[in-house]
Amino acid sequence: MVDTSFYQNNGPFTLLKVAEITGAKLVDEAKANELVSNIATMEKAGADEICFFYDKKAKETARQIKAKTCITTQALAEFLPSSVIVLTHDNPKIAFLKLNMAMYAEFAPKSGVSSKASVHPSAKIGQNCFIADFVTIEENAVIGDGCRIEHGAYIGKSCHIGNNCRIGANAYISYCLMGNDCYIYTGARIGADGFGFDLIEGKHQRIPQIGRVIIGNDVEVGANTCIDRGALDDTVIGDGCRIDNLVQIAHNDKLGRGCVVVSQVGIAGSCTFGDYVVCGGQTGFADHLKVGTGAQIAAQSGVMRDVEPGAVLLGTPAVPFKDFMRQVAFLQKNSKK
Repeated sequence: MVDTSFYQNNGPFTLLKVAEITGAKLVDEAKANELVSNIATMEKAGADEICFFYDKKAKETARQIKAKTCITTQALAEFLPSSVIVLTHDNPKIAFLKLNMAMYAEFAPKSGVSSKASVHPSAKIGQNCFIADFVTIEENAVIGDGCRIEHGAYIGKSCHIGNNCRIGANAYISYCLMGNDCYIYTGARIGADGFGFDLIEGKHQRIPQIGRVIIGNDVEVGANTCIDRGALDDTVIGDGCRIDNLVQIAHNDKLGRGCVVVSQVGIAGSCTFGDYVVCGGQTGFADHLKVGTGAQIAAQSGVMRDVEPGAVLLGTPAVPFKDFMRQVAFLQKNSKK
């Protein structure tokens, strides 16, 4: 059961309402007015709860379900106990997402600016914004409508934050232009100096970093992730990107639309990604690389050369999937001799 100390429960919902929200089909329409109050796992769902069954490997667990109702595919419905009310959907995962969003919500703060926040007189704050305690918003910053700036966040001079953005507690944003509907998680650092030095007379001399960070619409940046501003050109994060916790994106990097970057990835400077590139956890990229649209890089890979569109790479140095498997087979075969 979801802890309502942290999340608001908008239920209970009738099964007719569940079907409307999810697009699922209620097999027994006579059960349309039955109520469910919570979403739970197959193992834990009880008499007034709903669960989801989408993996045939879990069919033995499905036979033991004690939930009132379950959303599953038509093909998997046969594995459910007869006592369970069945709703069918071609993709129960999508049904779960829709119902989850409808049934549960975080407790949203009321709009207003805390008396403990520091907002420069020249800053512009849009309508229906929430500005929490100890937030700092510097001169000429612009915050769009419906934004939520949480405890201790910092918005630097002349930054622009679009509408309906959420800036997590203690996040730091500077030298940044951000679109609408973005979520910057707690502790993220956006717009810090890029790592640029020249060796001059035996001393590492810092190169001034005078670019910006441009973030598109509907972007999420995970907790404690760092995105450096450009050295001269801008660092760019395209619309719809999803960036996990503890990621490093260096100066002048450019990510296309819809890229997914998983935790602990490190992207060196001046790399250019196409659209919908997927990077598994702990992947490392050398500088000045071009990664084509739709490329997929497996976890813990080391990418040292440009990547063709649609390529699937893994290993260090990263190679195409089939080549990597041949290497593994060769090593396994010869290590037994």
